[in-house]
Amino acid sequence: MSGNLIQRVCDAVSCHNMWRPGDHVGVAVSGGSDSVALLSILKELRRQEGIRLTVVHFNHRLRGPESDRDEQFVAALARRFELPFLCGCEDVAAVARVQRWNVEDAARRLRYGFFDCLIREARIDCVAVAHTMDDQAETVLARIVRGTGPTGLSAIFPVNGKVVRPLLEVRRHELREYLRNLRQEWREDATNCDRSRLRSRLRHDVLPHLQRETSPAIVGHLSRLASMAREDDAFWKALTEARLGAFLKRAEGQIQIRCADLLNPLSADWTNGDMSKDARLAVTRRLVRGIVDELRGDRRQWTAGHVDRVVHLARFGKSGSRLELPGVIVERNFDLLQFYLPRQDVRVNAFGKPVVISEFSRTVTLGNSGDSTVVAVPEIRRRFHLKVVDWHSSRSDTDTENTLDRDLLHPPLVLRNWQPGDSFRPKGRRSSRKLKHFLRIKRVALRERAGWPVLTSGGDVLVWVRGLPVAAEFATRPATRMGVVIGEEDL
Repeated sequence: MSGNLIQRVCDAVSCHNMWRPGDHVGVAVSGGSDSVALLSILKELRRQEGIRLTVVHFNHRLRGPESDRDEQFVAALARRFELPFLCGCEDVAAVARVQRWNVEDAARRLRYGFFDCLIREARIDCVAVAHTMDDQAETVLARIVRGTGPTGLSAIFPVNGKVVRPLLEVRRHELREYLRNLRQEWREDATNCDRSRLRSRLRHDVLPHLQRETSPAIVGHLSRLASMAREDDAFWKALTEARLGAFLKRAEGQIQIRCADLLNPLSADWTNGDMSKDARLAVTRRLVRGIVDELRGDRRQWTAGHVDRVVHLARFGKSGSRLELPGVIVERNFDLLQFYLPRQDVRVNAFGKPVVISEFSRTVTLGNSGDSTVVAVPEIRRRFHLKVVDWHSSRSDTDTENTLDRDLLHPPLVLRNWQPGDSFRPKGRRSSRKLKHFLRIKRVALRERAGWPVLTSGGDVLVWVRGLPVAAEFATRPATRMGVVIGEEDL
């Protein structure tokens, strides 16, 4: 039994390339049977695998003195095995209250945060945790009960970044039998029997019932389902990344995709022109999830309903329509969908609509010929350069449509954001029009218009607007002596 178990773990490590010879592996040990068995097995394998081991423990402080006794037990075990011991601790319940997380989620975040810290500090190369086949089955069932799609059925991955799980093909009862044969004790966590928790009910009530009444092999079946789902998900991930790489436009804090590309993600050369509506929708939904993943780093709180609302916006939404979804705002801008993270500097207008606060006003003083006046505008994260040039020597190298005649400008010169009611006559136009008209023609999104920069002369006359030729009345002419060229860059 012992030799067979250790060989199966060794095979799993090799199959999933969990580490390389010379790696320093942190073994996460809670004190429970699974983690104690993992430590004992890896101790047997360390010379064969060519790895170093360190025992890693995280005290959640959720069970008072019992939590401290768990820590003491694991520390004593590390001493007996002559292994280094690293311990972290946190008042998980207090953090959960402050952050408004549930306690289980807070415990997981803080525990894995501790592991990440050890890896970043190069104290270990990876961390091995003791999830078993039973944990895998419980996770699949839990996700089905709560509601999940095919991706969620992948459940627990053997390797996830620097976290490795050598015991995913091993049953919990096998590990306990292995420890009994070694006469190795472990700690029991009373909270594992708390039937108020879904996972506990699945572990102690639902799975045993299914094993007795339907299939003794139910745990193995659910584990294989997770494995097959991971294989399918690997294919979908590769396909999604390829399509997103072809379609997405990325800017600071924003991702854009054409609605047509989102709704028809596979061209005829991929499908021979034959693709059902359901097949296209399957790819479209995964593209939406992929965009959210890239922008946020995760899809917590996102459901199939949220994805369908994005698809509906792409199919039927009008320009200017927007969705506020968990951690992401999606806006329709003509034929584009724009995904961006919510900003903190947001207020609500008189109609109850959120408006990004990007109002600014800066008085500008121009320098002498060759001088460049720099104006920083943190509100829109841009820096402007207003350079005075000798027009006689530089006119051949300067774009006349974007150069102002300095002698026609009158103080105060004010660089500010566009305001409703602003009118403008760009060079080459016979009459003045509302600036809103030009912004609409340029397909500037409603969200971006509020902070659109303009320069005024004499306090109220628009002479320059980003992206348009300068005002006709203030453009350079044959008599121009000094010109003013305006440029901008990221702040």
